[in-house]
Amino acid sequence: MNGACGYGDLFKQGYGLETTALSTALFNDGAACGACFEIMCTSSKWCKKGGGPIRVTATNFCPPWYQEAPEAWCNPPRKHFDLSMPMFLNIAEYKGGIVPVLYRKVKCSKKGGVKFEIKGNQYWLMVLVYNVGGVGDVAGVNVKGSKTSWTQMSRNWGQNWQTWSRLDGQSLSFQVATSNGKMFQFNNVAPANWEFGKTYESSKNMH
Repeated sequence: MNGACGYGDLFKQGYGLETTALSTALFNDGAACGACFEIMCTSSKWCKKGGGPIRVTATNFCPPWYQEAPEAWCNPPRKHFDLSMPMFLNIAEYKGGIVPVLYRKVKCSKKGGVKFEIKGNQYWLMVLVYNVGGVGDVAGVNVKGSKTSWTQMSRNWGQNWQTWSRLDGQSLSFQVATSNGKMFQFNNVAPANWEFGKTYESSKNMH
């Protein structure tokens, strides 16, 4: 909950326990938030027999721990997935603790549209972008009010994107760029009477 990607309540937002925290080498300063991975246990006596690969979404950061353990699992350059316990138990026995895995980045399969949670105040707009399909990790966001032109937003933290533009009283459209270079446009996602603290959903998702 409330991890380094800024998603908040993972159950409410549909991620549930099918999640992972990423080590520094994978997290990429939050750019990897929302990416989906397929992971399977390999080359360990603790691998669960018949435990096929699991699919998880990156929702948090596993911080390095230099002071106490120079070789800690989340320290660079190690690539490490800190899984929720139920997901770990799908691929390995509890006693294993830490097991070697094979992994690959896969497309995210999400139900419904892309969701935009609007936060901030009348002078500053911050939008959390989540439930993103396709490659899942958002690389850029533009916003447009019904009376303004497109404005590029900057990453505040995780998948929270910000602008200082005044957009109250206007319906909002978004352009979302993903790490594979694709750009998707969602017109009039939030109506002109949108409110802070509310979430608005696009009619389609990404592929």
